[in-house]
Amino acid sequence: MENTVDKTELKYCLYARKSSESDERQAMSIDSQIKEMSDLAKKEGFKVAKILQESHSAKQSGQRPVFMQLLTEIISGEVNSVLTWAPDRLSRNAGDLGSLVDLMDDKKLVKIRTYSQSFTNTPGEKFMLMILCSQAKLENDNRGENVKRGIRAKCEMGWRPCMPPIGYYNRAMAGVKDIVVDPDRGPFVVEMFTKVAKGDSGRKIKAWLDNIGATTRKGKKISLSQIYLMLKNPFYYGVFEYPKKSGIWYDASHEPLTTKKMFDEVQKQLICPQKVKWGSKSFPFRRFLTCYTCGSSIVGEEKFKQRIDGGKNRHVYYHCSRMVDLTCKEPYLSETRLVEQLLAMSGKLTVDRASVEPGLAKNIQKFASMLETIEPDKKHTNAELTKSYAKYVLEKGTDFEKTQLVRNLNVKLAVHDRRIVEL
Repeated sequence: MENTVDKTELKYCLYARKSSESDERQAMSIDSQIKEMSDLAKKEGFKVAKILQESHSAKQSGQRPVFMQLLTEIISGEVNSVLTWAPDRLSRNAGDLGSLVDLMDDKKLVKIRTYSQSFTNTPGEKFMLMILCSQAKLENDNRGENVKRGIRAKCEMGWRPCMPPIGYYNRAMAGVKDIVVDPDRGPFVVEMFTKVAKGDSGRKIKAWLDNIGATTRKGKKISLSQIYLMLKNPFYYGVFEYPKKSGIWYDASHEPLTTKKMFDEVQKQLICPQKVKWGSKSFPFRRFLTCYTCGSSIVGEEKFKQRIDGGKNRHVYYHCSRMVDLTCKEPYLSETRLVEQLLAMSGKLTVDRASVEPGLAKNIQKFASMLETIEPDKKHTNAELTKSYAKYVLEKGTDFEKTQLVRNLNVKLAVHDRRIVEL
């Protein structure tokens, strides 16, 4: 085999790799690898056809794009030898190592040259290559186990890995790391739990935090979703789960910002009432209108008034959802007045009959047939027909028909000072 290598023109590809992950921080830099191996090639008289480099972990096979390019060029015959700093630059997993050995067996990869060794298609040298690369894989596996063991030990000592929630920060002093209360944010977290335990809603807490200027560590306002995540986080009373959803809980060593009793009271306040079956409440105009003042969506709300005979009257009101501005003062509008105003402007309520949803087009056609039966001698234009149908639906139609109509209208309307205005 040595004679075959000696007679074959060796076309080297210089391959340099540095992992982007922390497990190879001590590996030689890519520039250093290229310089050392280029100097070796010049000294030994190697012909370097090209240089390939990448920053990528070699833990998993088939994941490095530049290495896959190298294999492709060996298969095509563009290069037939590899120049690299050490075997572990080529592979730290069995899959990529197998690809290299297979190319040697197929006589496409003639030689692998590292700074201190050579590997050719001989049983002994291939065996040594596999041992060195397998040793690199073993180091990776052991390192992973050591990291997991270290994390478990840290958790058992009461210190949760990763960034703590708002109200705490990681501190490192004299080489010792721990989690301490953030003097700027800890106090408002304490107050937040107290307020919610007494009955304050998440939106009230959001308005209060914005008013006092409370922010995240990055200086941003605390969102409503963040508030709820904080209120449900047991880390604040001194326990944590790691990894998440593992069911493994640890007692924490950091100073708690609330008590287990208060945390449980807060959880009771956060329990949402049982959802009403979808469709049992009908608000046909809730997605049709927007708030003129802040641009939020308009939502519906029902109220019941007790009658003398013991029954109840249902009243529906529409108001700003305050999703954009929690302090929006736009007043509510009753559904009765809303319909009255829509009827008054029915001449502007037009639809493009060619592009409406099929169900509405079918209903308008049925309505047109009904009008022809009632008034056979009268011809209605499309505009007149649409106006008449809109008026009929607003006065006598079902909630579904009203919803179907308004979502196909060619007009944008908003609620302002208990009136409907066109945008």
